[in-house]
Amino acid sequence: MKKLYIGTNTKMTKTINESIAFISSLQDLTQDIREKLNLFVIPSYTTLYPVSKIINKDCISLGAQNMCWEERGQFTGEISPLMLKEVDTDIVMIGHSERRHKFYEDDIVESLKVQAALNHGFTPLLCIGETKDEKDNDISDEILSKQLKIGFSKVKNKGFKEIIVAYEPVWAIGVNGEPATSEYAQARHHVIKNTLLEIFGDNAQEIPVLYGGSVNIDNANEMLEQEDIDGLFIGRSAWEAENFNKIIRQVLPIWEKKNNG
Repeated sequence: MKKLYIGTNTKMTKTINESIAFISSLQDLTQDIREKLNLFVIPSYTTLYPVSKIINKDCISLGAQNMCWEERGQFTGEISPLMLKEVDTDIVMIGHSERRHKFYEDDIVESLKVQAALNHGFTPLLCIGETKDEKDNDISDEILSKQLKIGFSKVKNKGFKEIIVAYEPVWAIGVNGEPATSEYAQARHHVIKNTLLEIFGDNAQEIPVLYGGSVNIDNANEMLEQEDIDGLFIGRSAWEAENFNKIIRQVLPIWEKKNNG
């Protein structure tokens, strides 16, 4: 049976000690079901090295929130792939809506980062999503297709085996986010799956597509029940280990039923 992909990005919220406590607790709480999960946590840069010393990689994969596409150079404030290698990073998140819309990264930049991540042995987690204006103007599907086609334009050979996609509608993220309905999320995931088929052919079936955007214990079940949603990328609701564990255990039977028939 396929493992359930489920993870969280803690953004700029946890100190080193808080991150260590969070991950230590989470891996203890989920140890008995770790063989059923592809569980990952993406904390802040300053926590990566100390967390890498206590994390059990058989239980939780460690991710970075961003990465420069160059190994070295005059890129003040950036983090290179070589630096992330040193701290035993598994996943690199690329194209989060806050990177795109607050720091003005475009699809070309994201494609360079995807290529660099693959070249250095990381799993790129490409985040895509439409703004409220794009949704209101009924161009969500075109935006998602464009982000995927450009974002993966440099992926060659067997790179598709290492890719994860997270669909996060921009208007559904953050404290004031407006949760999407499961029907809306499913429709967008269907478009994403079809676009991945255009790009990678039948190999696209190996690429998990996760939903994120105000996911919580009340809507997680109905999201994961949707045919084209392969996992969940959770924000604030997962930032306490006990709460995250509750969500995982609540949705796991749904995932098992969905995949076992």
